[in-house]
Amino acid sequence: MGTHPINLGFRFLLELSALVSFGMWGWKQSDSWWRFVLAIGIPLALAAVWGTFAVPDDPSRSGAAPVITPGIVRLIIELAFFAFATWCLRDVGYHRVSLIFGILVIIHYMFSYDRISWLLAH
Repeated sequence: MGTHPINLGFRFLLELSALVSFGMWGWKQSDSWWRFVLAIGIPLALAAVWGTFAVPDDPSRSGAAPVITPGIVRLIIELAFFAFATWCLRDVGYHRVSLIFGILVIIHYMFSYDRISWLLAH
């Protein structure tokens, strides 16, 4: 199920939503021109981490691994990414949206049990 196109599309939407939440949180951190730097820089930095650290031949990704990472490390990166996105939404005042987003992430990972097993084995 973890590599089913619908689940992968759902995960992609979760990733985009997370990046938006990082930007919103960055924007709220300053009232000066720094807000532009934070609103763009934080999502870019976290997107770079997301795309760089990978397990070779991950069936849910392109298979490329710029920085080869053990499966457990990749899983921790993913969970931290989504947990931080959930917290960012809550911190900027979107409490209900934060709760819904967190639940959607949990649902995604429930349907991705086969991928989680694969990650833990690699």
